[in-house]
Amino acid sequence: MTAEERFAEVVAALLDHPDVTPPSATGREFGSNALKVKGKIFAMLVRGDLVVKLPAARVATLIANGQGGPFDAGKGKPMQEWLTVPTESSLNWLDLAQEALRFVRR
Repeated sequence: MTAEERFAEVVAALLDHPDVTPPSATGREFGSNALKVKGKIFAMLVRGDLVVKLPAARVATLIANGQGGPFDAGKGKPMQEWLTVPTESSLNWLDLAQEALRFVRR
């Protein structure tokens, strides 16, 4: 399964949640390929990887355990609350996106 197909499954599963909006059809601006809740990004597909917003301590733990990597939005510095999960990862993308939704929603 491709990254796009995996992410499409995540999107389909989460659109029933209140205030969740799907990725934009325009596709060029930052966050256009992102799931949002009340306008805030919580999960997105970036260069074939899932990127989710989680508490900084959780991100640090997952990176330390080799289960993901830091996310850099092109500014040369990793963002502490963002985790990059490659397609080949054994982590469940839907579970991570749901966790990110809960985190961003609060």
